Order: sequence, then structure tokens, then C-alpha cells
Amino acid sequence: MNNEPTGLLLAHRAMLRDLDRLAELTKSLTATKTDRKRAVAIADYITDFCDSIHHHHSAEDDVLWPVLERAAGAHVDLTELTDDHAVLDPKLSRVREGAAALKSGHTVSPELAADLADLRDTLHEHIADEERTIVPLIKQYVSDDEWNRVEAAIRKRGAKMSFEVPRILAVSTGDELAEARREGGLPVALMIKLMPLPFRRRESLVFGGSR
Repeated sequence: MNNEPTGLLLAHRAMLRDLDRLAELTKSLTATKTDRKRAVAIADYITDFCDSIHHHHSAEDDVLWPVLERAAGAHVDLTELTDDHAVLDPKLSRVREGAAALKSGHTVSPELAADLADLRDTLHEHIADEERTIVPLIKQYVSDDEWNRVEAAIRKRGAKMSFEVPRILAVSTGDELAEARREGGLPVALMIKLMPLPFRRRESLVFGGSR
């Protein structure tokens, strides 16, 4: 088996990009009164981002981990990664609370900036550990058919596609986009062309000229 978990790696890539730019954005805006429209846009983006992280890690716990444990058996120990996921819940709750305060008060608190910086550091380390230990096991022990079933089961869990897809496309290479077009045909080609357009307007409001 030589299955390449491209969707997982792209999700990680999009997550790390947002972690870096959200941490930098909130640091730069700390204690500064922000225009109401932009403050609401930033808060809503942070909330969607927290929901995305939760969806990703709960899908790993509920869908991917059991498949990997069955396939790899004694070759896999997911205890540390599962413990990391449990640590994320209170961190995400604090960030959501900070986003709610930003939405109502239009000011980025020092606590929100610090919590996002902490979340960034935590997930950079966690994702590096996960890709170093889990990705080789997926390639070795999980068949293409089984991996397709994993991805299908995760899609059924109801991620917010208007948020997920444009972020994935933004971190995809030209070769990855070409492969997606080949596999998905016209519907995927139209998605790649059209879905980022409204999202870019959203990003422009949230991040300004730096995206």
C-alpha cells in the first residue's frame, strides 16, 4: 500500500496557515478599537475556525483512529495524540469566548491574542507529531478503498464547506489542483473557480491587505 492522505495533509496545511495569520492579526489589533463591521467579521471567522478544528479532530477520534487501530494493530499507539485532542477543547472554548467578546465589544483583548498564540503553538507541535507518526502508518496499512471510506464518512459529518473548501484550495499546489480537476471533472473545476470568490471578500475584510 502507498496511500497518500492528501486531504488530511491539506487540512493541516490550511489549519496552520490560519493559526499563524490569526495569531498575528489579533496580536497587532490588541486593545485597539476596531471598526464594528470588521470586528464582527474577525469574530465570526475565529468562531468558524474553532468549529473547523473541532470537526477535524473529532473526526480523527471517531472515524480515522478506529480504522488505523484495526489496520495497524500493535504498530500504532494513539494515546498521546488522543490526549492532545482532549487538551484542545478548553483551549478552543477560551478562544470562542474571546471571539464573542470581540463581537460585542469590538476590541481584541490581550487574552484572545494570547489564547490564539497558545493554540497556534500547541497545534504546530501536535500536527508535526501526527504527520511524523500517523501518515506513514496510513500509507503502509490503510488501503485506498478504506481511505476513501474514511474520507466519505468524514464528509458526512457536516463540515461547513463554504469555509473549508476555499481554505483548502488556497493552500493547494498547482499539481494538486490539476489532480482534483482530473478526478472530479466539471463539477470540481467549477467549484475551484467559483467557491473562492465570496471567501476572498470575507478574507479581505478580516485580514485586510495581508492574506
